[in-house]
Parts: sequence; structure tokens; C-alpha cells
Amino acid sequence: LFPCSRKGAMMDNRFATALVIACVLSLISTIYMAASIGTDFWYEYHTLSPAENVTEAGRSIWEEFFSKEADEKTYTDALFRCNGTVGLWRRCITVPKNSHWYSPPETDMTTNCISFSLSDQFMEKYIEPGNHNSGTDLNRTYLWRLQFLLPFVSIGLMCFGALIGLCACACRSLYPAIATGVLHFLAGLCTLGLVGCYVAGIELLHKKLPLPDDVRGEFGWSFCLACVSAPLQFMAAALFIWAARTNRKEFTLLKAYRVA
Repeated sequence: LFPCSRKGAMMDNRFATALVIACVLSLISTIYMAASIGTDFWYEYHTLSPAENVTEAGRSIWEEFFSKEADEKTYTDALFRCNGTVGLWRRCITVPKNSHWYSPPETDMTTNCISFSLSDQFMEKYIEPGNHNSGTDLNRTYLWRLQFLLPFVSIGLMCFGALIGLCACACRSLYPAIATGVLHFLAGLCTLGLVGCYVAGIELLHKKLPLPDDVRGEFGWSFCLACVSAPLQFMAAALFIWAARTNRKEFTLLKAYRVA
């Protein structure tokens, strides 16, 4: 009897360790995903200091950027020229704190942002950005919509998986952990799809609107958080599924041993 009890205790410790690690990975990936959605540094543009662009033309660019009628080409040009950053929900530019016509140029800069409305998120993209008569660019339109929807689906799946995990703890059973693992795997696929859609959308945009020679673009840390979140979700899924399946297999073998 003692060998069986000792073996069962060892297996329980092993499964418990796997579940704890999986829960920690799930929590970290959820935090990373939430942080990436809520921040504005998915893509960054770097150019000369915006303080050098304090001219009438520069002021008109800023005004058009914050206008409700700003189209894709208008605000993209402002992002190019004003050290802009783009998130899933907002776009930002860096401007001088005091840009009145009677004030001298200043080196003190501030970041001003404007949010994408829901209508902006589902707005059609055009073959020639800014030209409504050029026809709809279906590829960019659906890539933009997917990059807005997929992160929320990913977080929703992980939250639902956490709820199932709590039910499993209440029932003192590892079997529901399989469902939690599957949900985390699907969440990882959604996050991976989000990253792919965003990269493809940026590349297609830059083919339509090439970067000026003095402007450099790069993916920011918000994008990197999403990239890190995906493998964490896959690892958590693997641990949940492994613990549940292995525990079921070991329990079946132990039951057969006792019957024998």
C-alpha cells in the first residue's frame, strides 16, 4: 500500500507543479496582452526633431492630423513628419509645447494623441490612401479589422479558460484542464494571427505610402509584448493538456493495478 501511496503523492506533486507553472504563464501572457492593447507603441516613426518643423506648413499638418475629417494619407504623413507612434486604438505625434505663431520655436516637446473611433476601426481602406474614388483595398481593410478584433478574442478565451480552471479546482479534478489548455491554444493562435495581420498591414501601407528618406520606421515595444504573449500562451496550453492527460492515464493504470 505504501509504494502506491508514495507514487500517487509524487504524481500529484508533479501535476501540481505543472499547473502552477501553466497558471503563472497564463497570467503573464494576459498582462502582456492587455498592456500591448492599451499602449500606443506598436509602430514608431523617427525623423528630425519636430521643433525644426515649426512652420506654417507644420502647423497645418498638426491641425489636419487632429481633424475629424483626417483620412489615412493625412494622418500617416503627420506620423512620418512628427515622430509618430501608432497603437491599436490611438495614433500620436510629437509637437512643441508652445506652437503659437507669435512664440519662438521651443525644444520642449509633448506627445498628443487622438483615438480611433469604432467607425475608424471598421472603415474601408482604399487602393490609393486618401483617394475615395480609387476603390476598396480588401486586403488592408480586413487586416485592419482583424487586428482590432483578434486581441479581444484572445483575452476572452484566456479569461474563459481561467473560469474553467477555477471550476476544476472547486471540483478537485484535472479533467477540465484539457479544456483550459485548448482555450489557451486557441488564444495563442489569435495572438499569432494578430501579430501577422499587423505586420502585413504595415508592409502593405508602406508600399502605398513609402517612407521618406529621412524617416525610419520600426516596431515598438507594444508590438513586442504581443509577440512574447503568443509563445507564453502556447506553453501554458501544453502544460495544461499534458497535466490533464497524463493524470488521467496514470489514474487508469493505477486503478487497473489495484483491480489486478
